[in-house]
Amino acid sequence: MRKFNYLVLNEWLKLSKKRSFFVPHVLLILLPLLLGYMIKAFSEESFASASEFTAVMLQPTGIGQVIAILAIIGTAGIVSKEYSQGTIKFLLIRARSRMAILASKYVTVLLFALSLTAVAAVAVYLSGAIWFDVGGGEAGIRDILLSLLYGCVYTFVYVTLAFMIGVLTTSTGVTIGITMFALTLDKVVIYRDFYKYFLFPNINLSVYHNNAAPLPGMTLGFSIVMLAVYLIAFLLAGFVVFRRRDVA
Repeated sequence: MRKFNYLVLNEWLKLSKKRSFFVPHVLLILLPLLLGYMIKAFSEESFASASEFTAVMLQPTGIGQVIAILAIIGTAGIVSKEYSQGTIKFLLIRARSRMAILASKYVTVLLFALSLTAVAAVAVYLSGAIWFDVGGGEAGIRDILLSLLYGCVYTFVYVTLAFMIGVLTTSTGVTIGITMFALTLDKVVIYRDFYKYFLFPNINLSVYHNNAAPLPGMTLGFSIVMLAVYLIAFLLAGFVVFRRRDVA
């Protein structure tokens, strides 16, 4: 386990040396301040408290979607750039299995997404405290935690999709392009029974918060199962291809 932790640490250090590591964190600090100011200054409807502002903003329909986009952009090249820069050969000659190397990269991707989420959560709440009241409102810690959970699921699914595409295509540009296109499709609803088995209507779990459902017959449990199936499929595809690919 210690050797695997060293692999993750090595990947994290490589990622943290890039400009794409710090820029997203800075954006997630400034964006809530700007949104809070615009809502306070120009919107007729405001938020009753910082907690309410945080609970709404962190959902996948708010800053939660921005977190997913920044996580995709920041980690899309974690595998593909190893191929384009020719460093994949040196990486694979180490006394570590291909599965361990790829798993360490995937864990690093998830840690990066978590770091963005943590920074965003703190920044959103502090911004809400600046522009709105600290107390009051109907939202509480439970609502904030639920929004964080929904946002994390949303982000993890998309970064896993991007991770798989990066392994399959070995192209950073293609990875970002396909994943961004997929991200836009979750706003599209096709009112056909077969569509509930697709990834996109299941990915935003926050719709179930008010006892609603994207399509008739869909439930929270159904969407969780479908997301688990897709995550397993994405990871299996990525790991199988990476294990069998010839890099000579």
